[in-house]
Amino acid sequence: METKIVKADEAKIFLEGVEVCREYFHTEKITFGTSELMPGQTGAVDLGHAASHEVFYVVKGTVLLRCGEKLYELHEGMAQLIPPGEPHQLTNISEEKCIVSWSLAPSEF
Repeated sequence: METKIVKADEAKIFLEGVEVCREYFHTEKITFGTSELMPGQTGAVDLGHAASHEVFYVVKGTVLLRCGEKLYELHEGMAQLIPPGEPHQLTNISEEKCIVSWSLAPSEF
């Protein structure tokens, strides 16, 4: 596979509830994308990925991450590792648009 650059307007865009998702890369080894939520919005529950770890990194804003039965407040510059098969959901608790990057490895979509 060769080096590739993908711009935001070239990424695959989809919704998970009100959460606007962009998938930039999807290979057999990794998937990488971003999610955007406006203030007060909560995305759909992701049931988890049986064979993949997932990493969230908060690029902008503050989110409340529900991971299983636990809640985590993640601020800009923080990352969270989600174990395989763990249901999770994001809520924007800041007063600005929140952007979270995410990646799965190995890729499972």
